[in-house]
Amino acid sequence: MQTKHLILLGGGGHAKVLLSMLMKQHNVPSAVCAMQAPQSAMFSAIPFLGDDSALLQYPAETTLLINGVGALPGSKARQQLFERFSALGYRFASVIAKEALIDPHCTLGEGVQIMPGAIVNADSQIADNVIINTAAIIEHDCVLQRHTIVSPGAILCGGVNCGENSYIGAGATVIQGLTLGSNSIVAAGTTVVRNLLDNQSIYGAKSVIKVK
Repeated sequence: MQTKHLILLGGGGHAKVLLSMLMKQHNVPSAVCAMQAPQSAMFSAIPFLGDDSALLQYPAETTLLINGVGALPGSKARQQLFERFSALGYRFASVIAKEALIDPHCTLGEGVQIMPGAIVNADSQIADNVIINTAAIIEHDCVLQRHTIVSPGAILCGGVNCGENSYIGAGATVIQGLTLGSNSIVAAGTTVVRNLLDNQSIYGAKSVIKVK
């Protein structure tokens, strides 16, 4: 595919971080789509198209998208955006910071975003639309299924398997070999020492498990 357009979807905080990373790599998007015009001066030199429907004027065959929508625990807005435009034939670009350390034996899916200071070690598998945030550590042989979010400073020890749309909060630690079910939530600062089933959440130092 000969790409003519690189379009950023979203104009909030997460999109701003992605834009900064892209600017450092001299790969500035050709336009931005968002519900409202971005407020940050960082976006001033990039044409604002309007909401996501404006994107449809760009052919999928010559357009790459960047998913600039962030994620909160339990939210599926980012996942839904990815799936909506994928179904229309659009592809998503991955954005990887120069300051991230990615082992060459890892596999990365479509639209993966890896922020500054993050580490992804040997034989880890990172699926589509995953965010590995600032200074997070993904140790060897971890598997992160589609739409997983790893927040800043979180640590996944070796061999952790995260189900689709799982969320690991800031500063959390998941002990080696565990499985987190789909749609699971690990609250910020929690140390996880047991598996989580689908739709379970775990909170605090006492590792209280709740079912959604």
